[in-house]
Amino acid sequence: MTELATRAQAFRLVADGVAAGLSAPWRLYLARGCRYLSLNVGDREEWNSWRAHLGCPELSVRVYDAGGEIRRASVAGVVLDGCRISVELIEEVSTDDLDRLLVSDPTSVDPEGS
Repeated sequence: MTELATRAQAFRLVADGVAAGLSAPWRLYLARGCRYLSLNVGDREEWNSWRAHLGCPELSVRVYDAGGEIRRASVAGVVLDGCRISVELIEEVSTDDLDRLLVSDPTSVDPEGS
């Protein structure tokens, strides 16, 4: 990759990933007036595939409450030729998942809660 100075080059980056067998992002955002490209994907496998394809070394994970639903946002990013590119995955996390984090031995948790 040499330059991401134009919208066409940014879209070509995504098209190359899809042509290589990656799932198309469900949302693509290319900021007007600045050099920022954001890809939103549907699941962890797609997120890992796009991270590997783009060579994203930077990772951040955030857990937050979205109107009573707990969500985890995983973001991987890289800067290529001055253009910031991020791949984002938003997942719903159930309270059962959180409860398991508090148990010393997760295999001993009764899934029925009895």
